[in-house]
Amino acid sequence: MERTPPLDLQLLNSCTKQELIAIIVRQFEHLSKLEAENLDLRGQLKSLQEQVKTLQAQRSQNSRNSSQPPSSDGYGKPQPKSQREKSERPSGGQPGHPGQTLKQVEHPDQVECCPPVEVCSCGADLSHTKVIEWERRQVFDLPEIRPQVTEYRAQVKVCGRCGKTVRGVFPDQVSQPVQYGPRVNATVSYLSQYQLLPYERLAELSKDLFSLPLSEGTIENVLKRGYDKLEEFDRTVKDRIAEDRLANFDETGMRVKKKLHWLHVASTETLTAYHIDRKRGEPAMRRMGILPRFSGRAIHDHWKSYFKFDCEHILCNAHHLRELTFAEEQYHQDWAKRLKECLLEALEEVDAAKEAGRKSLPRKRRAYFSRRYSRILREGCEELPVLAPPQGPKRRGRRKQHKVKNLHDRLSQYKRETLAYVYDFSAPFTNNQGERDVRMAKVKQKVSGCFRSIQGAKIFARMRGALSTAKKQGLNIIDAMTTLFEDHDAFTRRLTEPIG
Repeated sequence: MERTPPLDLQLLNSCTKQELIAIIVRQFEHLSKLEAENLDLRGQLKSLQEQVKTLQAQRSQNSRNSSQPPSSDGYGKPQPKSQREKSERPSGGQPGHPGQTLKQVEHPDQVECCPPVEVCSCGADLSHTKVIEWERRQVFDLPEIRPQVTEYRAQVKVCGRCGKTVRGVFPDQVSQPVQYGPRVNATVSYLSQYQLLPYERLAELSKDLFSLPLSEGTIENVLKRGYDKLEEFDRTVKDRIAEDRLANFDETGMRVKKKLHWLHVASTETLTAYHIDRKRGEPAMRRMGILPRFSGRAIHDHWKSYFKFDCEHILCNAHHLRELTFAEEQYHQDWAKRLKECLLEALEEVDAAKEAGRKSLPRKRRAYFSRRYSRILREGCEELPVLAPPQGPKRRGRRKQHKVKNLHDRLSQYKRETLAYVYDFSAPFTNNQGERDVRMAKVKQKVSGCFRSIQGAKIFARMRGALSTAKKQGLNIIDAMTTLFEDHDAFTRRLTEPIG
């Protein structure tokens, strides 16, 4: 803005009244422009200050105060800080815990005798002295692992009456002149889809450890056969979860052919189902086929797409605690600190009641935590930060709110879903089951970078669901997968029929 020259007093003395009025009017106009410019600069400064504060808050986000995974913390990983109060119990195993240690077996596979020297230090001959007792020590080791080759020979006979050649029938699973057996297929599936070994390293391990020269193409074919055999299992597990009264749901990003896809999980304590999709929201959930039929209680985070399905919802309080920590630390929200204390005190009371064998909290205590929760949110309205009006032309649609205000609104709207664990002891405090079931998928992503094809991602999703289900049910995974390659119908019955 142009600056006006300073006023000359001698010139003012020689001016007429009309000229003085004109000079004063120009000065007022200049001051008005300066004031408008000052207000505009103040608005820009305030907006920039808010942007700096927002960027600082984003930079301070980590796995402790947000939904970011621990793998994103890098070398600046925050010190662990549990949301719960420190227990009075000492660290380590508690009294009565059986523990696990290597113990001698009653019947060893092999025994080697270690006789003493034949001559005692006094010079006496011990070669014919009677043994009075045995001191035992055992070494647990692995034998050399080599493949066991079984040859099937089908007899060929000629009928003496009609001269027709009659051949013996090979078992159903023996379809090639040379092939790998079901336990090899199970081990390959286990190492690839459960231990997450890349093809090249798996082939190297197989050669060094088992003396089996597997190629990467062979590994891929084994996984494809396992995927095909699990079709009925995958459908049955999804049916069982849809019929269950309580299930966990979550989703996480996965890279397929360098593009973002989403791995959806639905699980219970004994079943796991995965679905890979280009979408994260409602269309993908419908294609997975569980939530549209689910009428029980769904435990999940606050992703809005879940609320489009007609079932009872329970929100994950681990997410809430992290977001409340962020609001408290970065924006000094006292209500966030108080609400965290309320949620954790209620959890402590619920856990104590469960240990005492009670089925629910007393009605007065449930009402107390409900009123306390509402009061904290009501009183916290005065603390909520407000974003400055956006600069420039006014945009259509709803005005953007501060993220702390969004958290406050969500907690107010979904009070019943947040305090579900207080009203019903069967409702969990967090969605840890669902988060655990997607955690290893993120490890797979870190190992491989991305899936090279959508078919590879689908194979991982289906086989990982079967492996997770077997693990949850306490089965030996190698034995379970061997059953899959021997008789996939028996595998499906074994892992799904006992449920419900």
